[in-house]
Amino acid sequence: MTRITVAKGDGIGPEIMDATLDIIKAAGAKIEIDEIEVGEKVYLSGNTSGIAAESWDIIRRNKIFLKAPITTPQGGGYKSLNVTTRKFLGLYSNVRPCMSLHPFVETKHPKMDIVIVRENEEDLYAGIEHQQTDEVVQCLKIISRPGCEKIVRYAFEYAKVYGRKKVTCFTKDNIMKQSDGLFHQVFDEIATEYPEIENEHWIIDIGAAKMSDTPEVFDVIVTLNLYGDVLSDIAAQIAGSVGLAGSANIGEECAMFEAIHGSAPRRAGQNLANPSGLLEGAVMMLNHIGQTEVAEKVQNAWLKTIEDGIHTYDIFKEGISKQKVGTKEFAQAVIANLGQTPTLLKEVSYAKEAALNLPKYLKKPAAKKELVGVDVFVHWNGTSPNELAEKVQKLNNASAKLSMITNRGIKVWPDGFSETFCTDHWRCRFKPTNGNALTKGDIIQLLSSAVENSIDSIKTENLYEFDGKPGFSLGQGQ
Repeated sequence: MTRITVAKGDGIGPEIMDATLDIIKAAGAKIEIDEIEVGEKVYLSGNTSGIAAESWDIIRRNKIFLKAPITTPQGGGYKSLNVTTRKFLGLYSNVRPCMSLHPFVETKHPKMDIVIVRENEEDLYAGIEHQQTDEVVQCLKIISRPGCEKIVRYAFEYAKVYGRKKVTCFTKDNIMKQSDGLFHQVFDEIATEYPEIENEHWIIDIGAAKMSDTPEVFDVIVTLNLYGDVLSDIAAQIAGSVGLAGSANIGEECAMFEAIHGSAPRRAGQNLANPSGLLEGAVMMLNHIGQTEVAEKVQNAWLKTIEDGIHTYDIFKEGISKQKVGTKEFAQAVIANLGQTPTLLKEVSYAKEAALNLPKYLKKPAAKKELVGVDVFVHWNGTSPNELAEKVQKLNNASAKLSMITNRGIKVWPDGFSETFCTDHWRCRFKPTNGNALTKGDIIQLLSSAVENSIDSIKTENLYEFDGKPGFSLGQGQ
């Protein structure tokens, strides 16, 4: 018996959760439930996180969390509970299977059967943003080696356990050579440990186009947080409906399972909502806690129900569907089909050893780190890079001198183009005067000189080499 935490959420959440729990209990799921309140009511009570401290205690004690969709009130000050939960509990892997149910659910891609494994904790979703000048705001893209290693290894282990043949990495490392480049590098390193599984890499833009056009050429896709968020919704939609897709959020200790769709408050309380997305999340939960036989029984009964043409309004189509039903009636139909298998759709059979081998991350030996320059970012309302260079060159000293100015990443000094549009946010790169390493004291001296010369420095980024390799990008056009 496994004790789990359940949150019924907002909008259609309570209806689809009741339907889901009825089905998995009827199938023999050995679970005990602690129910908590999260979402809109908690937000509006004055708790900007959407969850009470005692609810966190229950989730952390039980380790397994089945959550219906919630509503985050509009307006400032309310933080996404989904993002918060993933980060607080270390749920680094977001797993979203997207499979065609052709010909029973309309799709242009009848052979589609892919799983998207999305990094869940970092990237632009770190949410670290600053307004730095009148015209420019910054969002930091945080990519770590531990984050890359954990998610890439998860993707290959998932493929191994579930009999998948290929893992594809999506990045934009032709542009973001440091951040996305690290993800691609780690993918290539780990792929060598799984010679029985094919591996490949696609640039995200053409890869997404290919997935939208010919999804059957992909099997497991592993990618960074933002790309994975976009790709998984596209994949779910072209498979037939976002409303059919479930999601698992897996960490080293805890796991959360949910539908990928929202709370749909306009459909609440009308016995209309399709519980399939949350049910698919519950099937993933059952596999995760080792109740694979129950998971198989539920999944095959659900497929048989879809095959029988018993459909909720969102996927009902004349000529294909046989009967339009509500939430409760759909759940009853799935329960009636428990023990049966589909005829045309592929029957599922889950590996009994569904636990993935996921060792904890081990830190690598520290590289030799050398400070070889500094970028001083300046707020300046002028338009002439040459005029700014004259001002900033007053900061040159015996240790460091100005080597480049960029604006939005484009080199504008020296030898910039007059056609380049410039904002009020300038990156001024200082390199050592004599080719020697800088010190933190040299940087402090530069910033003190900036104050003395009325130059508005808004931030700095130290430029390091690691084992002799640059850990920073060149200016575009350098």
